[in-house]
Amino acid sequence: MDTPVAHIVIVGGGTAGWLAACLIAARADPAASAPLRVTLVESPDVPTIGVGEGTWPTMRRTLARIGIDEADFLTACDASFKQGSRFDGWVTGAAGDSYLHPFVAPMEGDPAAVVAAWRDHGADFAGMVSAQPHVCARDLAPRQRGMPGYAGALNYAYHLDAAKLAALLMRHATERLGVRHVRDHVVGVDKAADGDIAAVRTRESGAIGGDLFLDCTGHAALLIGGEYGVGVIDRSGELFNDRALAVQVPVAAGSPIASQTNATAHGAGWIWDIGLPTRRGVGCVYSSAHASDDEAMDTLMAYLGRAAPGVGMNALSVRRLTFRSQHRERFWVRNCLAVGLSAGFLEPLEASAIVLIELSLDALLDHFPATRGVMDIHAARFDALFRYRWDRIVEFLKLHYVLSRRDEPYWRDHRDSATIPPRLAELLQVWRHQPPLRTDFGMIDEVFPAASYQYVLYGMGFPPPRPAIVRGDARADMAQLLRGVDQRARTLAASLPTNRAYLDALRNVRAAPAMEHSA
Repeated sequence: MDTPVAHIVIVGGGTAGWLAACLIAARADPAASAPLRVTLVESPDVPTIGVGEGTWPTMRRTLARIGIDEADFLTACDASFKQGSRFDGWVTGAAGDSYLHPFVAPMEGDPAAVVAAWRDHGADFAGMVSAQPHVCARDLAPRQRGMPGYAGALNYAYHLDAAKLAALLMRHATERLGVRHVRDHVVGVDKAADGDIAAVRTRESGAIGGDLFLDCTGHAALLIGGEYGVGVIDRSGELFNDRALAVQVPVAAGSPIASQTNATAHGAGWIWDIGLPTRRGVGCVYSSAHASDDEAMDTLMAYLGRAAPGVGMNALSVRRLTFRSQHRERFWVRNCLAVGLSAGFLEPLEASAIVLIELSLDALLDHFPATRGVMDIHAARFDALFRYRWDRIVEFLKLHYVLSRRDEPYWRDHRDSATIPPRLAELLQVWRHQPPLRTDFGMIDEVFPAASYQYVLYGMGFPPPRPAIVRGDARADMAQLLRGVDQRARTLAASLPTNRAYLDALRNVRAAPAMEHSA
């Protein structure tokens, strides 16, 4: 039981596996009494699911910790900047029905007074309390070229090519961080007498033993599901979507690159639209109980006809994806931890898939089990934390649907009280009298802060409260704060480049040395 945890075996590659390999290897102390070794075992013929193209601002910290230069990342992954999510047609579907959930929190101040000032002015909530919506409306980058890597004038994340991200992480892990890479098929698992995994058996490389095994095998969940039989908790009664049609759409040189993910509602779901420098990723998410595959395809083609005129539809290759919103009952069993899709998946609204990988790895490394003797304690704490986090994500995603006033059966079913998580239903009652506050969310490091709930609530027309108690000096502060937001918006609009100008200039600079070398 006092055996040091010195060898971590990651089963599966993709975004989850290679992020795990990089983060563990980068944070390992080479001077430790038992230096950590990392081995990643990856099937040679399982492709990366290249659909998860949206990240959270946490990705900047993750890449910096790994030691990847931001400019190298942007060019290698065909990446662009993401500053939030825009929701079109989610409230009524009428013209002009649109709001933004930006990454910059509302201006500092007493939340009740901030909401009261917005209510009195009657303006767009996000646009009044944050400068970021004005930047997004102009397709501007969140930073200037001269800023240090991962720094910005505004908070930001990325849109990216997921397959290219996995390839970049693989190169970095194996060439710079000392990760051992085994391309082989896992054909079995050897168990110790106490039930731990002793080794995974591979077709060509034999048994690969380790102290801690990360299951990054995606939906297959070879270890956590296949070996330990951990079941799933089905969340499809709250989140109905279970299908998506995904397509990559080419873009013309010099065309604008959006600063946010665009999510457009339709009668039985929604459509994502993500802009990269060389293409757009577009997908129609829908509920098979409310729309057939053919109806969803017609919805997708109609959207592309409006949003991407001139693109030859016959030349596009559309992938049909099936999924179910669910997560494991437990995530860490004995010496096996599930990370990524093996732990679960919720529909792609608000891009929670990659951030859950990051959060899982942060929790592992911040509370790393030095020996096998303490591993079960860490496992129980991890399970409790992530059950909490999955519940909070379900609630936040559901919020986008329960506030809609659309009248199609899909949207009416989402408003059925039987499908609304009880905690969310209680909070909605509380928020009729006060805005979402930090104290509504008990964890130190919440997945979605109170500010995110404010943006969705008031963006979708939830009635602003008239609180009985507001700090006496708070109202007087608001006028000055509002003027500050307006001034900052004008300053940023005048000083920031467009996404297209920033990313094209970066690619040109990166290409110049290669051209000189080839000459």
